[in-house]
Amino acid sequence: MGQDITLSASDGFELGAYRCEPDGDALGAVVVVQEIFGVNDHIRDVVERFAAVGYVAVAPSLYDRWNKGFTSGYTPDDIAVGRDLKTAANEELDKVMLDVEAARANAASAGKVGITGFCWGGFVTWMAACRLDFQAAAAYYGGGIVDYNDEAPKCPTICHFGREDASIPMSDVDVIAGAHPDVTIPVYEADTGFHCYHRGQFNPRAANIAGMRTIRLFDAHVAG
Repeated sequence: MGQDITLSASDGFELGAYRCEPDGDALGAVVVVQEIFGVNDHIRDVVERFAAVGYVAVAPSLYDRWNKGFTSGYTPDDIAVGRDLKTAANEELDKVMLDVEAARANAASAGKVGITGFCWGGFVTWMAACRLDFQAAAAYYGGGIVDYNDEAPKCPTICHFGREDASIPMSDVDVIAGAHPDVTIPVYEADTGFHCYHRGQFNPRAANIAGMRTIRLFDAHVAG
């Protein structure tokens, strides 16, 4: 079980986060980036799962600048609110990066740091891999990556996509892959949100295979 903490960004803004420690010595650390639904039960569970396999994990509340402490479920109304907050956050992406950096700095007490995120968090993960100092990055179905395709990750990166994801056409995935041959880009027979067992799109096969690939990436570049 983790704990709620407060992070301080370099511009003085304070945001919430959820941090969990492993039993015994940490292999390293992972920043976990939320979907549009905030640091809700699913994201907290992901944090705890990383801790269970040996990593300090920190999930920053990246909507705190626009809606302090926001979390939600997955109803159409929840999605609408989350998308509005995503729009506001994307308009101030530099501030989002400040908050991700605050999480990275907090996690770095455990050593090297990787980053992973889902949906909007997948996009944020890509941007953080390009702009910040992470040792590895695993982005899940990150819509919007193609709009920043001229930026390149500075660390080993894997991008997981679902072939049935109507919001990210395979033509966009092909453009990303063509521009970044060093990025691993597996495509699963799954929809967006396939990692989240709270959502109707949950796909256990895709989630488990993607999870194993992500752990292998972190074990290779973050652990030790």
